[in-house]
Amino acid sequence: MTEMTDGVLHTLFRTEQGGHEQVVLCQDRATGLKAVIAVHSTALGPALGGTRFHAYASDEEAVRDALNLSRGMSYKNALAGLDHGGGKAVIIGDPDTLKSEELLLAYGRFVDSLGGRYVTACDVGTYVADMDVVARATRWATGRSPENGGAGDSSVLTSFGVFQGMRASAQHLWGDPTLRGRKVAVAGVGKVGKHLVEHLLEDGAEVVITDVRQESVQAILDKHATGKYAGRVTAVAGTDALIRVEGLDIYAPCALGGALNDESVPVLTAKVVCGAANNQLAHPGVEKDLADRGILYAPDYVVNAGGVIQVADELHGFDFDRCKAKAAKIFDTTLAIFARAKADGIPPAAAADRIAEQRMSDARATRAV
Repeated sequence: MTEMTDGVLHTLFRTEQGGHEQVVLCQDRATGLKAVIAVHSTALGPALGGTRFHAYASDEEAVRDALNLSRGMSYKNALAGLDHGGGKAVIIGDPDTLKSEELLLAYGRFVDSLGGRYVTACDVGTYVADMDVVARATRWATGRSPENGGAGDSSVLTSFGVFQGMRASAQHLWGDPTLRGRKVAVAGVGKVGKHLVEHLLEDGAEVVITDVRQESVQAILDKHATGKYAGRVTAVAGTDALIRVEGLDIYAPCALGGALNDESVPVLTAKVVCGAANNQLAHPGVEKDLADRGILYAPDYVVNAGGVIQVADELHGFDFDRCKAKAAKIFDTTLAIFARAKADGIPPAAAADRIAEQRMSDARATRAV
């Protein structure tokens, strides 16, 4: 435990990845709840970010994930134009065996204890029905069902935003914002990925998919075994095979983070990376490796912001058309980042960071006056 604490303190106080305002360790022995709530920044407003429920290999890994994800949310919310800072929570354990109504209520009480500094929503391992339960213990829960005053499934607009990022990438690289005739690989066809596949098919793309859950893959293959998209969806056994598919135009990581690393980037056949997963770059420097190989990277926290746009709107009375219009602007934001990257001679990830950091800095300066 000492090693974990020392590592966390080092990250928080002594590295560029730190700077978090608050990290809360939550435990409820009666329900088995162990959770981490990380508030990275409230410069732009209350921290907003989802709750991930995952069986981490260690408690240290869970804490680090919360720190990384919450920092990413600060940047995501800033570039999405939201008046929210960044936060994230992780619940440690296998949701298939540990999740219960009592545990979610206990978690909701911890969220409520922060008094609105952190607003939660769905993420990997949590769903709309879960947020309905959490909301019984706190008013600071979004992503609830329409029957309970919420916006419903945020993955709908997350996938739409990623699709807009792909269109912008196509415009920048090939001069045309369409995916017609392009071959797109989607790694992870769960909540977001399955909707993204539909957008791609509707736009005329050929899609190759994979997922650790074979039933998710099979559901999509069965859906399009016949009909107007028959023959346009195929599957491979895993991500290692997917990134090596010949003639790949776009690779879309839509599962967990770290998909772009020292092993995957050298063998990646795609010309563009644009996906829904958070924290796709395994470590600093990967963005340069992509650029050196001539691979265009659409920063993950820019293109996957559709979901957070949706849940943020829920706090003010949800309107789907209004949210979709905001998510459509991800196309313009992505193009602006590519233009800034070219002008400054830096990778797109660095350009996106600069724009987001400037907005947060301006907000802090205004607040200090």
